[in-house]
Amino acid sequence: MAVALGLSAAAVPVALLAAFPARAQEQSDASGTLQLGTVEVVATTPLSGTGIDADKVPGSVTIIGADQFDRLNSFAVTDGLFQYTPSANTSDVQGNAFFQDFRYRGFAASPLQGTPQGIAVYQNGIRLNEGFGDTVNWDLIPEVAINRAEVFSNNPAFGLNALGGAVSIEMKNGFNYHGFEGSIQGGSFGQIGGNIQYGGEKDGFGVYIAADAVHSDGWRLQSPADLARFYSDFGWKNDKTEVHLVASAATTNLGVVGPTPVEMLNQNWNSIYTWPQTTENNVGLLALNGRYDLTDTWQLQGNLYARKFSQTHVDGNDADLEACSNTWNPGVGNTKMCLEEDQFTGPAGGGNPITNPTYAAFRSQMVLYDQNGNTIPFTALGPNQLYGVINRTWTDTTTYGGSVQATSTDKLLGHDNYFVVGGSVDSSQINFRSNTELGITNTNTLEVVGLGKYLHNIPNYSLPEQYQVFYLPVDLNASATYYGLYATNAFDMTDRATLTVGARLNIANISMQDATGTSPQLNGDYTFARINPLIGLTYKLTPEATLYGGYSESNRAPTPLELNCADPNRPCLLENSLVADPPLEQVVSHTYEAGLRGGGALFGGKVNWKLGVYRVDSDNDIIALASQQTGYGYFTNVPATRRQGFEAEMQYVNGPWKFYANYAYLNATYQFTGYLASPNNPYAVDEQVLVTPGDTIPGIPAQTLKFGLDYMVTPKWKVGGDVIAVSSQYYVGDDANQAPMLPGYWVANIHTSYQVTDNIQVFGYINNLFNAKYATYGTFFDTDYLGLSNPQMQSPGQPFSAYAGLKATF
Repeated sequence: MAVALGLSAAAVPVALLAAFPARAQEQSDASGTLQLGTVEVVATTPLSGTGIDADKVPGSVTIIGADQFDRLNSFAVTDGLFQYTPSANTSDVQGNAFFQDFRYRGFAASPLQGTPQGIAVYQNGIRLNEGFGDTVNWDLIPEVAINRAEVFSNNPAFGLNALGGAVSIEMKNGFNYHGFEGSIQGGSFGQIGGNIQYGGEKDGFGVYIAADAVHSDGWRLQSPADLARFYSDFGWKNDKTEVHLVASAATTNLGVVGPTPVEMLNQNWNSIYTWPQTTENNVGLLALNGRYDLTDTWQLQGNLYARKFSQTHVDGNDADLEACSNTWNPGVGNTKMCLEEDQFTGPAGGGNPITNPTYAAFRSQMVLYDQNGNTIPFTALGPNQLYGVINRTWTDTTTYGGSVQATSTDKLLGHDNYFVVGGSVDSSQINFRSNTELGITNTNTLEVVGLGKYLHNIPNYSLPEQYQVFYLPVDLNASATYYGLYATNAFDMTDRATLTVGARLNIANISMQDATGTSPQLNGDYTFARINPLIGLTYKLTPEATLYGGYSESNRAPTPLELNCADPNRPCLLENSLVADPPLEQVVSHTYEAGLRGGGALFGGKVNWKLGVYRVDSDNDIIALASQQTGYGYFTNVPATRRQGFEAEMQYVNGPWKFYANYAYLNATYQFTGYLASPNNPYAVDEQVLVTPGDTIPGIPAQTLKFGLDYMVTPKWKVGGDVIAVSSQYYVGDDANQAPMLPGYWVANIHTSYQVTDNIQVFGYINNLFNAKYATYGTFFDTDYLGLSNPQMQSPGQPFSAYAGLKATF
């Protein structure tokens, strides 16, 4: 597939060569701080503008250039973001390299619905957080087309979700990339992939086209991946104006098998729990962006875009089903199927469970019906069979948006000054549908096979909320419109000191309507608004060292997904049915940050370095909790959380040597006293754990260390490697920190390349050189389904894998 793509798609840029001649391949140098002695300019808002010296930003900023992504030979954007960003880590919750969480300072930008999001992500100024759950589908971004990525600490100018920070991705175009390049690679686990890119300019017109595709069988069972992605940019510019028309599309199909019980992993490291589990994503984008120089010191930037996103998710799971008991419905016996009685507690007040009307009504909710309203007969299964369910969701989102920004570099009171004012609108129309199909699980293969019966309960809204519907198809229409107004100003008080002040107003309007007519509890209209301030100072102690410090706030509104899945008494199947409609508060983060950065000569080479400390206090943080019914959960606000830490980074260049290293310590804790649900935690009491101030938030490792080295053995032969070390973390669900921790790990990767001719390069790389067995995510599950004894489950990391490829550059 990759070879065919390379040959057919290559015809397009080849045909353009005559119209847009290019020199031998060259690329604007976007390698971040490795380019010592240059001034790094960054945009401090989603739109690029003229930018400002990164040394004047009163917070942390990491710049990752195209060459740094390229050296990893990875098709996954998150690999590069993780590798080079201090305080960043990835969590492979779903067991697929293209479906990973990116976490920065303990906040997530995840593709998984059900993960509370805390990072704002933009591509060329376009918001990538999806309208339904603020998720970020990293698999839809073609890594080959990235010119550079900037990872910022908290900055309210980036709008909603920038609780912990923001990722701003700038794509290539015909003005910053010249030439043609194509590559193909393959290796372990049936992986084969390739990419092509072409860029050129002539007479003020620029063209850039890129495409990539990859197939992998997956190193775990039932975990294949197929991706095909396309990106194009057609630009025009003169002395005052620059305009770009961008069109992109992508389709991905991923086996996302999730965590596996540790008892099964001990027998087979590649094993999985129940399946099928797949996610199919499709996206199309059309955007127009540009800038116009109003004067020598005033510039206007803006964009307009339309984006269509659709996702289909299939998830085979165990099921809490059994024959209806004749103790509460005499004469029925075991002829009907019910939810398991021991999953729930009957109404208080005692009395005869048969004659008590409330209790009888509650029991009636446990009887299961098919899509035609018929009760489902219970049948005893064979020795290797159990009842299961297949949950399916469909999410279709159409988003229209735009932003406009004015930037001024006029002097203020005779001093240099950088002023930005702008606004944005992002409006999403969403349709979410789901159903649950009854199935049978083969306990040998753990495959769930559907029986064509789609489960229903009969709603009875006269009952207390905790005894209402558990299975019900959903058809929800929602709209989410986000408005933003912002302004920032960086004023050079002296030639050494720069004061930055700013603020952003965020307004979120969310509306939801049940399209079935049977779930009125889904209907609702919500408005959230807040102004978030920013103040910071940078001071150049010496020409080589700068001190910075600042305070800022950011907020995020609850998403339509969270608002309709927020009641512990009426949990919903995450990634599936929505059932509740209670209020949730918006989250507000308060960030304090200080650091020191600099660079200079060292041992005949040049070095850049950064040291920083930070604290982020969040009010009304939203977390996801599990319900006692298997696979179900809900969202809730907690009063306060804190994420604080220390980070250090350095990069060193000396002739043929290049070295980088970064270290981060992160202490993520709850700052309140209260009970949180944890039904499968063996240390829980009444399926709850008591959290007290200082308890560590699960799923976040305290320490990460990453370093790498490249060496040019000869002018044509390069060798290098990277080491990643991550400390232990608590299992998700162990909020009181009572259970043994998920062990830490370290992994070594190596790579090499040889320039055969000026145009042909061969390369190879090995991931997990020493075949370390490790896991990046752990949680608990109900052991009753398979009769296992250890409730811990993990998402294991990829074992030893080797790849080789060929790259042609013209």
